[in-house]
Amino acid sequence: MATHVITGAGSGIGAAVARRLHERGDDIVLMARDAGRAKQLAGAFPGARTLVGDLANPDRLSWAFSHQPMPERVDSLLHIAGVVDLGRVGDLGTKTWHSQLNVNLIAPAELTRLFLPQLRHDKGHVVFVNSGAGLTAHAEWGPYAASKHGLKALADALRQEEHGNGVRVTSVYPGRTASAMQEKVHHQEGKEYDPSRWIDPESVATTILMSLDLPRDAEVNDLTVRPGR
Repeated sequence: MATHVITGAGSGIGAAVARRLHERGDDIVLMARDAGRAKQLAGAFPGARTLVGDLANPDRLSWAFSHQPMPERVDSLLHIAGVVDLGRVGDLGTKTWHSQLNVNLIAPAELTRLFLPQLRHDKGHVVFVNSGAGLTAHAEWGPYAASKHGLKALADALRQEEHGNGVRVTSVYPGRTASAMQEKVHHQEGKEYDPSRWIDPESVATTILMSLDLPRDAEVNDLTVRPGR
């Protein structure tokens, strides 16, 4: 049975991926920011294990893990959690930059470092759910796009470094996806939110599972998903 460590399983793409893996009988380990959130996730996915660690405070992840039982096997590490706050560069203070860089870039780097020995041993797969903003930056998306451009660089470097160890690395770049995050973005943009216009999280989950399920003789490096409407 494969074991998958997943961030962002509480909603959107992360919840869709966790549900699909859970339903097919895989073992899932869900990251939670605190004990209360861990209890919620355990209730939503009976039999799933949880790991408590706040992605907003990546400096504390190693300490947090040292006080919890870790999975004995890691077939994939799925970085799906993310945060966004829009604003013009001239108006944003360091708090906004730190919050998005911590969750979207530094925490994935630190989680990868902490799980890398197990991923090497198990010839595992690291999936970074990036964004179209990781390829092109637009006005008022500076901190988020910077974090996602950095995530692309992290994935590209990791792929070259770990190829010889049998670790596969995939970046997925979804366009706008119907989710609570997208609703927040529309609110910040002053636009009406219509989820039917955007990608269903289940569709992105399908692409992620496709990359996970490829035979060992193939690897998806980069996968762009765009709204079909």
